[in-house]
Amino acid sequence: MKQNHPELSVRRQCSLLSLARSTLYYQPRGESAENLAFMEIIDKQFLETPWYGSRQMARHMQRKGHKCGRHRVRRLMRLMRLVPIYQEPKTSKKHPDHKIYPYLLRGLAITRPNQVWCTDITYIPMRRGFLYLVAIMDWHSRKVLSWRLSNTMDAGFCIEALKEALARYGPPEIFNSDQGSQFTSTDFTDVLRDAKVKISMDGRGRWIDNRMIERLWRSLKYECVYLNAFETGSETRNGIGAWITYYNEKRPHSSHGLLTPAEAYDTRNQYLNAAA
Repeated sequence: MKQNHPELSVRRQCSLLSLARSTLYYQPRGESAENLAFMEIIDKQFLETPWYGSRQMARHMQRKGHKCGRHRVRRLMRLMRLVPIYQEPKTSKKHPDHKIYPYLLRGLAITRPNQVWCTDITYIPMRRGFLYLVAIMDWHSRKVLSWRLSNTMDAGFCIEALKEALARYGPPEIFNSDQGSQFTSTDFTDVLRDAKVKISMDGRGRWIDNRMIERLWRSLKYECVYLNAFETGSETRNGIGAWITYYNEKRPHSSHGLLTPAEAYDTRNQYLNAAA
C-alpha cells in the first residue's frame, strides 16, 4: 500500500491553505510561562498608557502584586518593541548603516485613497509564545491593505506584505514608516523605489503619525487576540485574518461616518474617473 510521506503532506497543507511552511512548523518562543504572562500584562497596560517607560511599568507591575523588577520589564519591553512616546518618539530601533529618508507629510492634507500608505509592527501574544504582526494601511481610508505574521523580526515578512499591497492595489504616492531597521533596509526601500513611490520616514517628534495603526492594534488586541488566546501560528493567522476582514468590510470607521474602511477606500474610483 502507498505510504504518504509526512513532508509531502505538510507541503500540500501549505499549498491548500496558502500558509508559509514556517507557520505550520512554528515553535513557541523560549520565554518562561511567567514572562509570557508578564508580557501580556505589560502590553495591555501600554495600550492604556503609552508614555510608561520601564521604571513606571515596573511600579505598575509591583502595585498589582507581580514580582517583576525594572531590569526584567526593560528587557521584555524591548523584546515587544514597546518604546514610550515621551522618551523616544521613534517606535523602533534604526540601523546605523541604513539610509534615513526625509519626512514628507508635514503640512500635507491627506484627502484621498492611495495618496499615503503607512506601516507598523506589533507584538501578538499567544498561549505559549508570541509572534510579530506587520500591516500596510491606507492613511486616508484606514483600510488594511495587507499584513503578515512572523516569529522573527527580520525584514522578510514586511517585504512580503508590501509586495502584496502593491500587487493588489497599485502604488501609492507616498509611503510613510518609522525608522525601524525593517523599513530602512535596502531590500524594503528598493521595492518602493522600483515602484516609483516617494519614501517618507518619521523624524524626531513625529510619533503621533503612528496613531492610526496604534488604534488598529488596540482594537485588534482587545476584540480578537486577548479574547481567544491562540495556541498555534495557523490558529492565530486565521483569527487575525477573520478580524481584519470584519474591520475592513463591516465595521464603520469613526473618521468616515457610516462608511467602512473598504467603502472609504473604494471612493478612489471617483478620483480615478474624475482624473480620466
